[in-house]
Amino acid sequence: MGAEFSRLTGKYQATVPAGVRRTLGVGAGDRLAWEVDGDVVILRRAPSVDDGFAAALSDTMSEWSTAEDEAAWRDL
Repeated sequence: MGAEFSRLTGKYQATVPAGVRRTLGVGAGDRLAWEVDGDVVILRRAPSVDDGFAAALSDTMSEWSTAEDEAAWRDL
C-alpha cells in the first residue's frame, strides 16, 4: 500500500484513510495505538479492553502472580 493522506481539523483530529482502515481491519469505535519514534509514527489496531474492568480484576488474581507463573508464561 502506498502513502495515504489526511488533514488535521481545527480540533487536531484526522480521518484515517479508507485504505489504512481496511488494512488494519478497524471501524468506528475501535481503538488505535500510536507509537512515536523521532519523526516516525506507527499506527496499529489496539485490542479492545475495558481498562477499568481489567484493573479491578487484577487485584483479585494474586494467586496467579507468582514467580513460577511469570516464568511459565513469559514467552507467550
